[in-house]
Amino acid sequence: MSSVIEKDILALEDRIIKIVFSERKQKDFEYSKISVRPFLSKGKRLWQLEQFRGAQVFHKNLSLEQLFLWHEETGEKNFRQAALTAGGVNIHYTVFPDKIKRRESKNSFAAEAKEHDREKTYILKEGENIPALVDLGVFSKDFRIIKSKYDKYKQINRFVELIDDCFSKSRLSDITILDFGCGKSYLTFIVYYYFTQIKKVKAKVVGFDLKRDVVENCNKIAKKYGYDNLEFFVNDVTSDRVFTGRADMVITLHACDIATDYALFYAVENRVKYIFSVPCCQHEVNSQIKKGGDFDLFLSHGLFKERFCALFTDSLRAEILERFGYETDVIEFVDFEHSPKNLMLRCKLKKEKEPELSDLFELCKKYGTNPTLLKLAKAYQEKRV
Repeated sequence: MSSVIEKDILALEDRIIKIVFSERKQKDFEYSKISVRPFLSKGKRLWQLEQFRGAQVFHKNLSLEQLFLWHEETGEKNFRQAALTAGGVNIHYTVFPDKIKRRESKNSFAAEAKEHDREKTYILKEGENIPALVDLGVFSKDFRIIKSKYDKYKQINRFVELIDDCFSKSRLSDITILDFGCGKSYLTFIVYYYFTQIKKVKAKVVGFDLKRDVVENCNKIAKKYGYDNLEFFVNDVTSDRVFTGRADMVITLHACDIATDYALFYAVENRVKYIFSVPCCQHEVNSQIKKGGDFDLFLSHGLFKERFCALFTDSLRAEILERFGYETDVIEFVDFEHSPKNLMLRCKLKKEKEPELSDLFELCKKYGTNPTLLKLAKAYQEKRV
């Protein structure tokens, strides 16, 4: 296999997007899958191995010569399948005891291959002095990514990239941000860092979570680094009074189930201009839904039902926000392989509206559901009449 795949790599080197090795020959081999991607570092092409072991991923950067040596010693000996994706062509290899089967097909990735040839530049670069990420266990003491936290690093970078899309050309001088369900607050600290250190904006960031010990630890870290306008509070967004001042942005990263709805409703009720929300575990509709509409087909099997309910919930959330005057984008947050909760609602208030919601209630009635955000929106309307 080495001569076959190495010949293709040499022929397609500047067009390769990725190579994936899968279906390990021995179950006791430590990695279940290995993905190889090219990147540029200081003008030199290198090849990064992503080696998957359970929920962990380990990275190694190799030269082309080292990649060929690795393939001969490890790749071809331990995997039955390989798939090479390049601009314009897909090549699949299957290893048999006495031969290699090679199958080729065309694709439309030519433009993507050129884009991929550029070095990936993160807003939050490895090696950058972000001390809070050391305390939170994402960076080592020399500001290198801790391998087991690589997915978390990619998540928070992607979140900041999406925020930067909105604010990279902004001239705002101050901003107040609320983070609902902040947990260990990886994102909260980074958002504060982005606005105060990168954008040089006067920022106030407030994180809310249910766990007192987590909140106390986050406040200690904020105090340790002199983050005077970064605070954390124990708070249940579904029942407690949240924040009485002006807020410009609401963010949620995996706020559980209806906690996302209450956070979104807080933004609607208080006319918060920006929302960045990555929903999580949409259990409410799943626990209520019954057959009765045009999509009963999706409710006959548990896996289909779970995915349908998640899409139903988040589609409804997006629609309600749009009807209240928010321009709403639905974005893939990170690759599915890094997190199954990979959908973001990115919203900007354009014009205040008094929405018509009766058709949404009729839709939900067909399926026996009464989603929280819809209930809160109706109560809000009735209160204003």
